[in-house]
Amino acid sequence: MSKGHIAMLTTGSAAPDMQLEDTAGNTWRLSDQLGTHGALLFFVRSTSCPICNRHVRDLLAQRGGFEADDVRLYLAIPEAHDAGRAWRTQHRITVPVLVGSAGSPHQSVGLTRRLFGSMQQSGSVLVDPGGIVRHAHGATMPVNSYDKKGIQAAIRAMRGPAGT
Repeated sequence: MSKGHIAMLTTGSAAPDMQLEDTAGNTWRLSDQLGTHGALLFFVRSTSCPICNRHVRDLLAQRGGFEADDVRLYLAIPEAHDAGRAWRTQHRITVPVLVGSAGSPHQSVGLTRRLFGSMQQSGSVLVDPGGIVRHAHGATMPVNSYDKKGIQAAIRAMRGPAGT
């Protein structure tokens, strides 16, 4: 994972091989998740953000549909392992919650702009099984960070004509 600032990923670009950790401290690499399925990463502004938590609930409710389309859901948070474990338990989150091994996971995809020095950006990245970014969206204001229609359209496009 890059420690410095990188530009937000763009559709059609190769995804960086992000290396993060799950809340148990196990190494998680994007390249290990791809090949047979795609990955949808939602970057939460903060585990205490009520809007982000609403987005997470909606994403979790759609998990079955994502999996039917061979897309796995991952949540990335800027907080540390302990806070991530507590959040995952409190909200009964059933997908991997990822944290940075060095710095914020948000840095690995260019979600580094802060508003008023404290508000972390949030957004999503959809990567196809071959490692190509099919959707990338970020926002400083959490109400704009979840592009549900854009994610759904990108997944439909990954399936190909007539959902094949």
